[in-house]
Amino acid sequence: MKRIHKRIHEEGNKAIVINLLVVAAIIVGINVFWPRQDWWHIVVYVLSAAFLALIVRFFRVPISRHTTHLQHAVLSPADGVVAANEIVMEDEYFHEQRRQLSIFMSIYNVHINFFPFDGVVTYYRYHPGKYLVAFNPKSSTENEHNTIVIKDVQGREVMLRQIAGFVARRIVCDTEPGDASIAGEELGMIRFGSRVDVFLPLDAEVEVHIGQKVRGKASVLALMK
Repeated sequence: MKRIHKRIHEEGNKAIVINLLVVAAIIVGINVFWPRQDWWHIVVYVLSAAFLALIVRFFRVPISRHTTHLQHAVLSPADGVVAANEIVMEDEYFHEQRRQLSIFMSIYNVHINFFPFDGVVTYYRYHPGKYLVAFNPKSSTENEHNTIVIKDVQGREVMLRQIAGFVARRIVCDTEPGDASIAGEELGMIRFGSRVDVFLPLDAEVEVHIGQKVRGKASVLALMK
């Protein structure tokens, strides 16, 4: 399991370089065919700089953020907004009812995902699928996604789903069964906006509400019994 010490995630290196070259080629082409500097040249330069800044910002790493340490706490695995809090039938692993909390990540959020509590990864599976908008309830099971289950020393289990969205086309997961889950350590990331679902026991005490902004590894989603 790797720790992050850089301000820009390594997943961003290729994307940043490619977009930089594309923008540079566009600007060079404009100046070759329309060398006279006019007002719209300035607009192109400003929009290009803003676009590149957004790409770089997307892959930022919150290296100064501290992990919340609270007994029995399930931390948020992602930055974003709580989009769902409901009881659902979970049929992939538990085959019973679970409380589902969903966190929607916009393109402006940090997109690194974190382990929500201490334990061991007992289950991992990748599912190919569709690219529905992340707010669609069907995206949890029909979109491309990764499923990860973590069990702690008391036998309590939490499931996470990293779900691709309409824009997100790459899910990164840096774990496998048998790996240690250390609260606040990197789990992976989802590129360019999507959502993470957390499946909790029904008796977990939820600490967030729909519409609330949460921060990965800092915000407490729930307290386990």
